Amino acid sequence: MTGDRTAGGHRKLRVAVLLKTNDGGRWILPQVAELRRRGHEVVVVLPSGTGRLTAELTARGVPVRNSPFDFRLRPTLGTLRGLWRLRRLIRALRPDVLNYHLYASALAARLSTVGLAVRRAHMVAGPLYLESPVIRPVERRLWRLDHVTICGTDYTARLYGELGCPPDRRPVATCGVDTDHFDPVPPSGTATRPVPPNGPLPPSVPRPRATDLRAKARAELGIAQDAFVAIMVAYVYPPKRLAYQGRGIKGHDVLLTAWRSFQARTPRAHLLLVGGGWTENGETHRQELIDRFGVRDDPSVTWVESVPDVRPCYQAADVSISPSLSEGHGASVEAGSMGVPSIVSDAGGLPETVDGACGWVVPRGDATALAEALTSAYREFEGGKLANRGDLARQRVVRLFDNRVAAQRVADVIEQIADGVRRQ
Repeated sequence: MTGDRTAGGHRKLRVAVLLKTNDGGRWILPQVAELRRRGHEVVVVLPSGTGRLTAELTARGVPVRNSPFDFRLRPTLGTLRGLWRLRRLIRALRPDVLNYHLYASALAARLSTVGLAVRRAHMVAGPLYLESPVIRPVERRLWRLDHVTICGTDYTARLYGELGCPPDRRPVATCGVDTDHFDPVPPSGTATRPVPPNGPLPPSVPRPRATDLRAKARAELGIAQDAFVAIMVAYVYPPKRLAYQGRGIKGHDVLLTAWRSFQARTPRAHLLLVGGGWTENGETHRQELIDRFGVRDDPSVTWVESVPDVRPCYQAADVSISPSLSEGHGASVEAGSMGVPSIVSDAGGLPETVDGACGWVVPRGDATALAEALTSAYREFEGGKLANRGDLARQRVVRLFDNRVAAQRVADVIEQIADGVRRQ
């Protein structure tokens, strides 16, 4: 392919994308699409088996290869064999750039490609591993094996800066959100992607009223039409032994503690939790939370384990809560794109997703501060002012977090670091 050029004047590349999951990680889809749109070849290496990510890539005609390594890094001979097989696969694919996501993928990519003439692009979705006192000193040395570290948040870029990574090797490119799909009032009966964000709709396409969608969503969820509804959308992750004193990082316990005191003063309030346990251990922790906080006997709380489409849940809500102890941008960008203002903790990149006009920031792990923010949102709800924050949240997300713009940024970085790569 040497000598071939894209429409933008860059050399056409072979890009291999590596992830440790075939189910999550769907933020890569617009990035893969943008690279292919520019004329680059893309192959994605995932664990074997079926998964939502594998299915969506296959449906889009993207080649998917099974990883011969299971991404479990243990001091065993089997680990060495798996890394060697992954190295052979990468050599056979002959990529100009190897783009990897999630930390286990990063470790596997770095170790398996030592000495290979391939550019390594590490994209960081979440900062949790950088907050670990065990991993952080190791990463101070290992980031040097990456030609570039694409940071999903400004916060992550700052952490890598503290580890000595220079600014030109830690550009920021958010994973972003599909602001056409997550539209509070999508066009009826048509695909939404061709419609510009906040742009006018064709006059022939009727647009349903937001109040009608809200009423329908609440009726289907069994929530009163006049209730103040707070929503939290997040999987329940099992507590990690070496992080945050063994607490779940999404902060469900913080919110449920805050809800007890807040709801006692505001009986019209309703909490909608959306998300089951991530893995069997995560579901076990979710059941522990349900028992601990008496969720089954609390009519003010609805906990939905899974939904085919989360948008009606946002349409039913007045405010979104992201009380994480560690986070990238989290669900607040989805909520904002749906016109729902957010209360977020000060963890990770969450404060980057709101400003004083469209949301609130509270200290992580502080249930009292979270209850106070809920009270402020409730007062604005009663005064008819909260919806304006939602409009401003939508504008902010469209301006700063649209995933098409983010995908273009990632593709730009990959093209830039590919300069000077020699074919094996």
